[in-house]
Amino acid sequence: MSTVDWSGGTGISLEDLPAVIRAYLAAHEARDVKSAITAYTADAVVTDEGHTHRGLAEIRTWLDRSGSEYTYTTEFIGATRVDEAHFDVVQHLEGDFPGGVVDLHFRFTLNGGLIIQLTIEP
Repeated sequence: MSTVDWSGGTGISLEDLPAVIRAYLAAHEARDVKSAITAYTADAVVTDEGHTHRGLAEIRTWLDRSGSEYTYTTEFIGATRVDEAHFDVVQHLEGDFPGGVVDLHFRFTLNGGLIIQLTIEP
């Protein structure tokens, strides 16, 4: 995957994000694994908490675990469009995970209208 300068881009609203990202975020927040997994390409890669999950089977396992491990609320903070394929969404999470509060970047790369890469990091 190519290197992306995530520091640039144009601020956009939640409504201006591609439909697949909006649908994924809603499904992820609702902990709806069945809907969330449909947003990914077959060869997608997700990196979260320093762990990389490759392909739909590993991503589905990650979604199941991340949705049930902790209880938390999610609030959209903002989004940036870097280019046609790259979007950075900042979410504020509060819950019973270690630390209890965190702002996370959900850095999406799209390919063919689906998510091919997602990196979640502070």
